Amino acid sequence: MSRARPEPVQVVKERRDRALRLLVEGVPYTRFIGVAFDRRGDELTAVMNFDEKLIGNPFLPALHGGAIASFLEVTAIVGLSWQTLWDEIESGRITVEELTPETMPRLPKTIDFTVDYLRSGLPRDAYARARVNRSGRRYASVHVEAWQDNRDKLFAQATGHFLMPTRNGVSSG
Repeated sequence: MSRARPEPVQVVKERRDRALRLLVEGVPYTRFIGVAFDRRGDELTAVMNFDEKLIGNPFLPALHGGAIASFLEVTAIVGLSWQTLWDEIESGRITVEELTPETMPRLPKTIDFTVDYLRSGLPRDAYARARVNRSGRRYASVHVEAWQDNRDKLFAQATGHFLMPTRNGVSSG
């Protein structure tokens, strides 16, 4: 009895990158604030590229608190959705070939989102990672941390609670 030959690494990478691209394109606001996602395996790092329109206080200058909060919330939603989508793809319940903008799973809905501003966001690129604390059929809790030059010196963090969509796209609850 012989084993099935594994897929080439490049094919697997392209499939995962396509799924992530479709997921991120489902949140048009990511383009407006300049957020992209860097995927390494199942780990995502969000990158908010600096742009003058993100400055809230030109005298410091510092990033606008709303831009920071939006960056953190988008990171949480995409991170949570990616974890769910990753599990579906890796288990074979969904094939990437079946995914289109119309067939993508619905995004979770924010119940509440609390941001802690730890220091001023400097006029440069920012990075963030989401950690899913709990993800069930109806509810999820996510923590997000953001930094700029040094991963150990956070400038903001947030915790959010989300209503998870059901498999047919209608939210539970």
